[in-house]
Amino acid sequence: MNVLELEDVSITYQNTKEAVKHVSFAVPEGRIVAIVGESGSGKSTLIRAAIGLLPTGGVISSGRILFGEKDLAAMTAEELRHVRGEGMAMIFQSAGDYLNPRRKVCDQYVETLRCHQKISKKEGYEAAKKMLATLKLPDTKHVMNAYPFQLSGGMKQRVAIAMAMSMQPKLLLADEPTSALDVTVQAQVVKQMMDLREKTGTAIVIVTHNMGVASRMADDIAVMKDGELKEFGTREQVIYHPVDDYTKKLLRVVPRLQGETDGE
Repeated sequence: MNVLELEDVSITYQNTKEAVKHVSFAVPEGRIVAIVGESGSGKSTLIRAAIGLLPTGGVISSGRILFGEKDLAAMTAEELRHVRGEGMAMIFQSAGDYLNPRRKVCDQYVETLRCHQKISKKEGYEAAKKMLATLKLPDTKHVMNAYPFQLSGGMKQRVAIAMAMSMQPKLLLADEPTSALDVTVQAQVVKQMMDLREKTGTAIVIVTHNMGVASRMADDIAVMKDGELKEFGTREQVIYHPVDDYTKKLLRVVPRLQGETDGE
């Protein structure tokens, strides 16, 4: 069964600029799909539309986006809120900036978990601490009791990533989640996202400009350019047997993640 389906989706800004043009593909349950392309290709716009968070002026001008069998565009605000909390979660490129600077990390983390899971504050705290430790944050007790402004940008990003993964959603959307992190931490985060899929069956859609990240973690790869889907296929098809010239261009230089070894 597909957890997400895009059917001939076009997205327009201010009724003039078409940012996404007739894109169609599906994300089956438990599958990882990477959307790859350069800046301005429409990849971030596409996943923002999937969670109902297009910027002001952006509209789905044609097609449908289905979560399960439900058309997201036809959902009420309350239905969307429920889906975002329990059905899907999103990691933004600068996710750490979405943390409330006036509240301690532990309070925000535990409250987020308890909004969508029937757990006690203590259980929430332990779950948060465990996930932060998994992402290799040093001194998790200090991080949990810190205010966001007391943490570095990379630390805040890892906190936000941990919060999203702790939700164990059916679908995790990630917009360049590792771009603000150093290469060592990138590898750790990618591994934990893959572990999340293995443990919970969470499907993942990750947006990245880095074909190395896509080749490391994706089952399927979508290549976008100028709002168009240039190529879609399994990792093996796209990496080893690309059809489109633009895909071939992206593959000419594929950076490796530090900590990645052959056969891993």
